[in-house]
Amino acid sequence: MSHPVRIAPSILSADFSKLGEEVRAIDAAGCDWIHVDVMDGHFVPNITIGPAVVKALRPHTTKPFDVHLMISPVDQFLEDFANAGADIITVHPEAGPHLHRTIQRIKALGKLAGVSLNPATPAKMLDYVLEDIDLVLVMSVNPGFGGQSFIESQLRKIEAVRNSIDKLGKDIRLEVDGGIDINTAPRAIAAGADVLVAGTATFRGGPAQYATNIEALRPK
Repeated sequence: MSHPVRIAPSILSADFSKLGEEVRAIDAAGCDWIHVDVMDGHFVPNITIGPAVVKALRPHTTKPFDVHLMISPVDQFLEDFANAGADIITVHPEAGPHLHRTIQRIKALGKLAGVSLNPATPAKMLDYVLEDIDLVLVMSVNPGFGGQSFIESQLRKIEAVRNSIDKLGKDIRLEVDGGIDINTAPRAIAAGADVLVAGTATFRGGPAQYATNIEALRPK
């Protein structure tokens, strides 16, 4: 099932001293989603933001909040992020004991459910949950920090996941996050991605540059 490519700037690369302004600016620049990286310093080696910040940012845009939870345990926080204004909630298979139950909980909260695969997590982890989710996020860097280089082996994983989605015939978005720029974006799209998360590449140059940055990532 073919989708137009969506650009989801990661606010991990925004100016944290004025996040509301940054969200409004990236929205006005033409982004499709807002990607929110939530890190706990336990599941990944960094700490970012929690539900209170997501709630505070929600009035600044009507664009979907694509919330990536890099936290463990994850289940106890799902309702908090749903209530804060998340539209899509993505979790990692390693972040809780029962992935299927976590997915069902996200759905019960009225949100779209995603599963994220770290670089060393095989695509086969999706075998028994793919039909239940709305999004697969392939991490093309090890999660925790922005500004990292794209891991080439993840192109094969993107291709494998794309094949699985196409065989299933379900409306599932395939998102890629990590090292996305004007050089890697076309390759990720060619491999089958239809949502690109980009932090450094979208937020560089200040608000006057954001629209140009976003357009540069779209397929030509």
